[in-house]
Amino acid sequence: MTFEAVIFDCDGVLVDSEALGLSESAAYLRSRGLDWSEAALVREFTGLRDDVFAERLSAAYADANDGAAPPADFFEGLVAARRRRKDDLTPVAGAEEAIRAAPGAIAVASSSRGVFLESKLRRTGLYDLLAPHIYSAERVAHGKPAPDIFLYAADRLGVAPGRCVVLEDSENGVVAGRAAGMTVWGFTGGGHCFDGHGDRLSAAGAQWVAPDFAAVTARFAAR
Repeated sequence: MTFEAVIFDCDGVLVDSEALGLSESAAYLRSRGLDWSEAALVREFTGLRDDVFAERLSAAYADANDGAAPPADFFEGLVAARRRRKDDLTPVAGAEEAIRAAPGAIAVASSSRGVFLESKLRRTGLYDLLAPHIYSAERVAHGKPAPDIFLYAADRLGVAPGRCVVLEDSENGVVAGRAAGMTVWGFTGGGHCFDGHGDRLSAAGAQWVAPDFAAVTARFAAR
């Protein structure tokens, strides 16, 4: 199939943000009774919008703490732990070349809040390559793994969902893209992708898994 649009996830695909603060976040959660490794955090929570993330994490906290709700400062402390390395943000290697090589229209469909999404893309020099089609899941009713943000992006591009290919690093994002009726390529070029990550993306429904952007760019050229 010749695709008419490429829709990129942002975190862990275009910018290497998922790896930043990962060990700090895991340590913070372990100190509060949630004995999770960095790999477990990636597996369970990558790709989720803030509200979905908070709902799932609250349920996990209750399970680990005899049904108790998280304390009032729980999420504030987690955000602080995660943002300690925010100034170390870099684009994922090869992202700019892949964006320039993408066939047809391009968009970003991310679970990040709009203000953070724009900031990350500007700080890594990618914003102008992608604007104006940069969309936060704040714009839609349901975050990933629901398909809403991908359908929203396709609508704004004026491209039928079945003519779009999505590039995603998370199982939640893969499920969302498939639910939108799009072709989904998994991506494991981010620093947060542990052993077995690609297999989980395939199991979630990714038709192909790219190890890096060199492979993506070559695939674009082959089409």
